Amino acid sequence: MQEDLAALVSRLARRLRAAEEPVLARAGLTMWEYVTLAQLTRAPAESQQALAATMGYDKTRLITLLDGLEQRDLITRAPEPPDRRAHKVRLTPAGQRSFAAAQRGIRELEQQLLAPLAPPERDALRESLARLDGAVTG
Repeated sequence: MQEDLAALVSRLARRLRAAEEPVLARAGLTMWEYVTLAQLTRAPAESQQALAATMGYDKTRLITLLDGLEQRDLITRAPEPPDRRAHKVRLTPAGQRSFAAAQRGIRELEQQLLAPLAPPERDALRESLARLDGAVTG
């Protein structure tokens, strides 16, 4: 009998997160801090609320996460006119360096984990997962 897709993906995601946690810890980041920095490398967030929505993160917990990143000078937050209550969130140069270091470690780990697959299979896996994610969310 074929395993349910959700069960397979869930188990794999747990194992991948467990494998990535020590890599991120060496870079001084948690998984959610890494996800935040990754999102901000794509573009600054127009507001903290928009960042939470994009990340799929609880907006009430995001403030604490951003406070820690800001205290370590990895991000900045500044009020954005015309709504001075909204804070634009940007990556700092230190945040860019921290993210790059963590991403290098993650990419090395991924190469090890994907070693059983031929390069075309790796590409197909990434493409298929991205398409599936888009189909499920979109």
